[in-house]
Amino acid sequence: MYTYKYPHPSVTTDCVVFGFDGNKLNLLLIERGNEPFKGSWALPGGFLNMDEDAKQGALRELEEETGIKDIYIEQIKAFTKVNRDPRERVLTIAFIALIRQENYKIIAGDDAVRAQWFPTNDLPMLAFDHKEIIENAIKRLRIKVAYEPLAFRLLNKTFTIAQVQTIYEVILGQSFDRINFQKSMIEHGYIIPNKKQSYNTNSQKTLYTFDENRYKDYINSRNIF
Repeated sequence: MYTYKYPHPSVTTDCVVFGFDGNKLNLLLIERGNEPFKGSWALPGGFLNMDEDAKQGALRELEEETGIKDIYIEQIKAFTKVNRDPRERVLTIAFIALIRQENYKIIAGDDAVRAQWFPTNDLPMLAFDHKEIIENAIKRLRIKVAYEPLAFRLLNKTFTIAQVQTIYEVILGQSFDRINFQKSMIEHGYIIPNKKQSYNTNSQKTLYTFDENRYKDYINSRNIF
């Protein structure tokens, strides 16, 4: 039993889960079944229980509302604006995750009416301050993509360079010349043509695999991104 002399805020967690479907980068949202913002789309999340830490609460809420479990999530920021939740004083701790969409079946549950993937460049109106949370998550991705193999965590074991380029363009918010991007990727040495096919640098259908050890060597040896 917890008692406090002074008023204190409640704490929630929210998960910003990015997925790749082979063509575009998507974001997982749930349709809220309860007020406030009933019927609006929001990030999976909810109130933290007294016997769990923030990460445990975030993973529990994610599983309850979308069916996704056993994934790696990373804390990015606490959002603490006084009036961010109309019910009461609520702080939220946001987490980020990247997954291959085809590896997970989305099943809405708990107080989520629906769970659905949306392209990151075509999101619906969002509840609470979730637009701000998502913008912060994308900023974090833009930093991390410089020194972590984020794109390759979203891809299948074999992939095309066009798929890699799509992920980099969405995360970084810019376009790259197809030929120059392809040349740069190959020269880095950490993507390798699939052994089951012939190597053709001019083919957008050539499949590649990712070598993480070579990627680490590349990151350690370079001076700039």
